[in-house]
Order: sequence, then C-alpha cells, then structure tokens
Amino acid sequence: MKRWKGVLALSSLSALLMGALALGIALGAVPVSPLDKDPTNRLILLHIRLPRVLLAALVGGALGLCGAVMQGLFRNPLADPYLLGIASGATAGAALVIALHLEVYYWGFVPLGAFLGGVLAVTIVYRVAQTRWARLDNYALILSGVALAALFSAVTSFLLFYAGAAHDARRVIFWILGGLGGAQWLYVLGVLGTLLIVGATLVLFARELNALALGEEMAAHLGIEPRHLRKILLFAVTLLTAVAVAVSGTIGFVGLIVPHILRLIVGPDHRVLLPASALGGAVLLTLCDAVARTVLAPAELPIGIITALLGAPFFLFLLRRRAQPGVTL
Repeated sequence: MKRWKGVLALSSLSALLMGALALGIALGAVPVSPLDKDPTNRLILLHIRLPRVLLAALVGGALGLCGAVMQGLFRNPLADPYLLGIASGATAGAALVIALHLEVYYWGFVPLGAFLGGVLAVTIVYRVAQTRWARLDNYALILSGVALAALFSAVTSFLLFYAGAAHDARRVIFWILGGLGGAQWLYVLGVLGTLLIVGATLVLFARELNALALGEEMAAHLGIEPRHLRKILLFAVTLLTAVAVAVSGTIGFVGLIVPHILRLIVGPDHRVLLPASALGGAVLLTLCDAVARTVLAPAELPIGIITALLGAPFFLFLLRRRAQPGVTL
C-alpha cells in the first residue's frame, strides 16, 4: 500500500511538473506558443523562454532535493540547503567578481565566483566545527554556519558599498534577491549534469537517511557510520546547492517548505521523499518564476521575493507549531 502511495505521489508530481513547464513557456510579457511559427516568437521561445523555464525547474529540483537531505541529515524540519552558509558565501563570491569587474575578462567569472564562494563557506564551517569540537556534531556545524553566514553577509555589504556604480550595485542585489533573468543553455546543461550525478548519489543514500532518523546510535548498530555518512552527504549537498546558487542567486525557502509539505503527504521514507522533493521543488520554482515574469509585466519581479512571500509565513507557522507541547514535525 505504501509503495503504491509513493508511485501515485511521484506520478502526480511529474504530471504537475509537465503542466507547470507548459504554463511557464506560454506565459510572459510576450505570450508564446510552442506551435507558433513566427520567427521572432520562435527566437524568444528557443533562446529566452525555454532555457529560463528549464533552469527554474532544475534549480527548484536541486534546492528541494538538498533541503530534504539536510532535514534528514540534521533530523530537523527547519533545516534547508543554505544552513551552513552556502548562500552567503556564494553571494559574497559573486559580489567580489562584480566589484572588481573580473567578468570583463570572462563572462563566466560571476557564476564561478559564486560557486567558489559557496564551497569556501562550507569548507570553513566544516573545518571550524571539526577543530573546535573533538566530535563533529550537528550543533557545531549549525553554529559555525550561522557565524560564517554573518561574516560573508558583512563582506557582501562592504562590496556593495565599494561597487559604487549603480549598475554594479544592482547586479549584487540580484544575487541577494535571486533571479533567472540570465538563463542560457550552458547554465541549463551545467545544472542538469550536476543534478543527475549528485542527485542520483543522494538518492542512493536514502536507506541510510532512514536509519539515521532513528538516531546515530541505532544507525551505528545497523552498520552505518554517521560521521562518514555526514561527510559524503554534506559534500554532495554543497556541490549541488553551490551550482544552483551560481546560476540563480539566492532563492530562499524552496528547500525548506517543499520537503516539509511532501513529508506530510508521502511520509518520512527518503526513498520516496527525495525524488518527490526534487519534483516538488521544480514545480514550485517554475510557477514562481512564471508569476515573477508576469505579475508586473513588462517589468520583472525578483523570484526570491515571490518565494519569500510564500515561505516566510510558512516558516513562522513551523516555528509556532514546533513550540506547541506534544507536537512533532
């Protein structure tokens, strides 16, 4: 029965994703149909609309999947992919490239700087937590992540001030708010390849995450080394999240609300929850991007604002529900 419930949930989410993709392609400042033969509209479809919609789905899928892994790894429904300072580090890396005008030499320096900044942040968090505590635990990682996030946010604020030019300042703000306006096929292929490889790796550890939910001692009795598992999963989540942030900026709350909602629907089994969270994240971000492109057309609203308007109230609801005695999330 549980197996059929999981198959039904994944099939339904796949159908929703197909509908969201079709809607995202059709909607925009200029309505476009895949069957339209007008040369201008075909150009818009193939080089602007289609890569953007696909990138939204891939980034949403990556964030949803990473959020489910982080919540399982830390056994906390309030965990998300940015918990260890990846977003702050990536934003600081992109801001550094923009402020120093390094993209003049190579257009890909901005996403590269964002990727390296995200990886650097998590590396520092891991090292600090490992040297400060003899035993690397969840609290050490979380506290180190909070501190590093504050540090990198300060660096970004300084670079925003240093940038000076209004154009550069707007580009830094893009990374803070998140957006998919710079979507192109190279980004789509890069995120797709990373999601397929890293995503498959994460799904392979679904059984281990199920065992970890019983507690580290129980997982150890089942032959699982929690510290080794944590290293592998944190590396994979860092890589995938950093790639997603590198092409879209900081898009918050997707990795928080999607896994939690789907856990309530499909249950805690990570063998179903992980792929369901990837599909759910893809659906959510594709729809949010369609709203961002159309609600103030022809102007475009940063997609991070849309996800924050949806996610912040839900986050407060989780906090309030978690504070109630006898309630577990």
